[in-house]
Amino acid sequence: MIGILIFLLAAVISVSGIAAASSGQKASDKGAEAMTLEGGTLGDVPFPHRLHQENVNECSSCHELFPQESGAIRAQQKVGELKKQKVMNDQCIKCHLARSSAGKSAGPTKCGKCHQR
Repeated sequence: MIGILIFLLAAVISVSGIAAASSGQKASDKGAEAMTLEGGTLGDVPFPHRLHQENVNECSSCHELFPQESGAIRAQQKVGELKKQKVMNDQCIKCHLARSSAGKSAGPTKCGKCHQR
């Protein structure tokens, strides 16, 4: 009986390890708590990353568009894989408006509320 329990425990640990590895991140690695995104001529955007993780709770909502690595947005823009305002228009504002319409807490929808010169 103890042998079966040890086997089951090992199987659970293995499966959770595989899930963490396949997600590309360790469960404890949540990335930066906050970061600053390049905002072009309107000024940089302070981005509360951890706050978004807590509210959105699905990394692929944003990271489907760009990889989870520093400088990814700018790098994709430089090679023409990502239009300059695509993240803001298709990700940020769209999500903020949808959350607001659903009666949930939401971030700003006007340029000057995020961009700081």
